Amino acid sequence: MNRQNRVNFKMRMIVLVGALVIAIITGIGLYIGHFISNAMEEQVGNRALGVAKSVALIPELAEAFKHDDPASIINPLVSPIQKATKAEFIVIGNTAEIRYAHPIPEKIGKKMVGEDNERALVFGESYVSKAVGSLGSSVRAKVPVYLDGQIVGVVSVGFLVNDIQSIIKSYNIHLWVVLLNTAILAVIGAILIASYIKKLLFGLEPEEITHLLVQKEAILQSTHEGIIAVNQTGMITLINSAAQRLLFNQVIHSKNYEGMSINDLTAAKHLLNFLQDSNDRIDEEIIIGNTIVFANKMPIYDKGSLAGTVFTFRNKTEIDLLTKELRSIKQYTNALRAQTHEFSNKLYTILGLLQLGKKEEAISYIQQESSVQKNWIRLVIQKVSDPKVSGLLLGKINQASELGIEITVQEDSILTTHLNEMQSEALLTAIGNLFDNAMDAVRKAPPAQRKIAIFFTDIGNDIIFEIDDSGEGIAAQYMNKVFEQGFTLKEGEHGGFGLSLTKQLVERLSGELYLEEGDLGGASFVLSIPKEVDERRKPYA
Repeated sequence: MNRQNRVNFKMRMIVLVGALVIAIITGIGLYIGHFISNAMEEQVGNRALGVAKSVALIPELAEAFKHDDPASIINPLVSPIQKATKAEFIVIGNTAEIRYAHPIPEKIGKKMVGEDNERALVFGESYVSKAVGSLGSSVRAKVPVYLDGQIVGVVSVGFLVNDIQSIIKSYNIHLWVVLLNTAILAVIGAILIASYIKKLLFGLEPEEITHLLVQKEAILQSTHEGIIAVNQTGMITLINSAAQRLLFNQVIHSKNYEGMSINDLTAAKHLLNFLQDSNDRIDEEIIIGNTIVFANKMPIYDKGSLAGTVFTFRNKTEIDLLTKELRSIKQYTNALRAQTHEFSNKLYTILGLLQLGKKEEAISYIQQESSVQKNWIRLVIQKVSDPKVSGLLLGKINQASELGIEITVQEDSILTTHLNEMQSEALLTAIGNLFDNAMDAVRKAPPAQRKIAIFFTDIGNDIIFEIDDSGEGIAAQYMNKVFEQGFTLKEGEHGGFGLSLTKQLVERLSGELYLEEGDLGGASFVLSIPKEVDERRKPYA
């Protein structure tokens, strides 16, 4: 059902609350009406019983039963009492139920009507009954009259039911007027409450809120960034699946963390410094669990008051991998540029020789250079079966040649193993970074001493790659620090990521990367990667 054909939330709430209030008020009204009716009848009955008892105790009344004409004494005696008490009737009868007093004189001397005098005349009880008499249906009290310890008659005091119902009806009218006004006020209140709640819900319908909630949950759980939300007291209200994997190494049920203080979340202890700062924090490097992340903090304000805080963070390794990809592209570009630049220089050399008329020297130079290139290409292709690795090696060799660096590939080097994607990525990153570091290390050396030696093999269970350089080497106190993220010995550069990233990639494949003193007098980096790697493992998880 679309929104146009659906009764809006405000109207539904008004109708439901109004119906509830009206139902409650109707129930209350019926109950109170019934209570008033019973209470009124009981009250009238007690009043009649009190009058009847008072009349029965009048001494002149009892003595009148000895007289030859009791009615002449009793009727004038009780008539003023009836008028004073506003009773509908006061009837006095003897044990034979013959009337001695009655509001209608013509009925005196006749038998009492109602047939409910037995309990008073026979058992001496005083009670209230409801019966139809000569004046109509009435509530009446019956009290026995005693003379010298013997029951000689009965006093019956009554009030007509119709009169009682008239009083009850009057009360009920006032009651329902009050309840009706209450219902009107309640409906007005329901309208005001519905309008207020609708305003709090930003005018959205419950179905729209449900849709937005489901949509928000889907977005949160599909977002690759970790998200943690806390309220103003630091209690966790939300953690998406990406954050759960960083914090707990698995996705857990919300009941395991909702209501928990972020102070109790050991893996997120570094977020506490963020929480204590009221300012926004953007792309700050912290540790979540065992992972380095770039974290952001965004306070949430509601009407100027701090309502909570949202933290977002992303695995730094993933960003470093993107950097690595860009660096690899840059390496390929530099290799192509070096090759192009070197080729241009050689073309100019050939052109110069031809312009000088030295054709034989030009032909000899061409043959010589062609032989060198063919030897390198043949050497690399023969020794390395992976085209990406061989292509990178050729590019780096040409780049080194342009820089005047002598490259040596040991004769027994061989790499014929078919590399999976994870191994290929790790080797490309390692070769690029290690080769660049080696070229940077030998640039300061005299031209004749600029040397780099390469060795690689896959004989055995591991792929081994070694790069030696003739640079100054790395001091002993720094040999354990060069693999730390952010540590660099290069001046004026914001480095320190290449070796760290390389080591992470190698170790993810259960491999090793270490540094030792090389045979050429400089540094020697050696990496080993198992040939058998589970390709189902996520390389960058």
